Amino acid sequence: MRSYRTTRRAVGLLAAAALGTGLLSACASDDDDGSKSDSGDGGSGKTTITMGLFGTFGFEEAGLYDEYEKLNPDITIKQDVIERNENYYPALLNHLTSNSGLADVQAIEVANIAEVVDTQADRFMDLGKVDGASEDAFLDWKWQQATADDGKTIGLGTDVGPMAVCYRKDHFEAAGLPTDREEVAELWAGDWEKFLDAGRDFKENGPEGVAWVDSADAVYDGAIASSEGKYYDEAGEVIYKDSPDVEAAWGIASTAAEEKLTGNLEQFTKQWDQAMSNGDFATISCPAWMLGYIQEKGGTKAEGKWDVAQSPRPGNWGGSFLGVPESGPNKDEAAKLVAWLTAPEQQAKLFAERGNFPSAPPAYDMEAVRTATNPYFGDAPIGELFSASAEEIPVQTIGPKDQVIDDNIGNGLQLIEQGKQDPDGAWDEAVKAVDNALDQ
Repeated sequence: MRSYRTTRRAVGLLAAAALGTGLLSACASDDDDGSKSDSGDGGSGKTTITMGLFGTFGFEEAGLYDEYEKLNPDITIKQDVIERNENYYPALLNHLTSNSGLADVQAIEVANIAEVVDTQADRFMDLGKVDGASEDAFLDWKWQQATADDGKTIGLGTDVGPMAVCYRKDHFEAAGLPTDREEVAELWAGDWEKFLDAGRDFKENGPEGVAWVDSADAVYDGAIASSEGKYYDEAGEVIYKDSPDVEAAWGIASTAAEEKLTGNLEQFTKQWDQAMSNGDFATISCPAWMLGYIQEKGGTKAEGKWDVAQSPRPGNWGGSFLGVPESGPNKDEAAKLVAWLTAPEQQAKLFAERGNFPSAPPAYDMEAVRTATNPYFGDAPIGELFSASAEEIPVQTIGPKDQVIDDNIGNGLQLIEQGKQDPDGAWDEAVKAVDNALDQ
């Protein structure tokens, strides 16, 4: 599978499972088509603000729409949800190009934000100038991702995906590895090579039939997410072939595949879901939203067996934005709504109810975030853990075709896991596929 919310790497943002008592994963389930989907006002005379979304952002489920309507009695909010970003995003581009059929508010996934900023910025309002929206309230790199060279900010961040590693305590114990989350984090602190070393120990001493990690692709995702560089330079040139960060992440992931430390699974497939349910792997790269997915697939039989530790290095995987098209009939009111929905207070409420990790650092000191724990994961202090990770995430240059490059690198890693190519041959195949996709 290529995409649910954006691709297999972003699909977890759709997972709709409880994160402890009331906490759910970021952007929840792709089964929800939105109960507030019509855009009429029924003759009430109220201003109806339409929200064009993909997946489930959780605003309605967390009660934020109802709260805003009570604060603003002349406003009605209706959302129109397309389940998968692979269907939503092409339609959004078509509407932007024709300048018709747009909702008052349109969501943009992080994998697409660079392309929208580069090619469609003139179609959106500058939300940096809207009352209630402050650059200082957001992570700097998150704000910059949606800001054009001329300083126009076309979207406000809804969430981010700070990284951790989720691990099975029962499997670690059986392999003679520590199970305390702080001691576990020390196994690989600061270095993904140490993560492989722990995996080698696990392979030698762990339970038969249990892989160290689910997939080489997930190892790569974690490693590249924690790197300074990625696929483009600041001038917008594609540099992945010569990037030392990509080379290092590929080296870590391809080694994991070649040494058979992985479960040879493709994330967000039925086979992967079943393996998670059965406990067939011991670790997984774990952004905040992944916790809910693990809980959903692990069910009651895995409760208390999983825990969460800091990743080898801080990184980010996931996150979205809300933008306001210039052609919208209610753009001023829509901009006010977007500023309110993405304010730290609302982001903290959304985390408490749905698990979407805030892109606004002021929310990290709020009790709903700061004291959050997850009973399913042994009362892991997820608010504290993910806040610390979020504040240390490296700033990466996001390019317009990051997802295309990412997908084809993942396909190359699968060739190694399947025994079809060695790492050098798999890299060559990945490069050919990327170059074809980019017409190079």
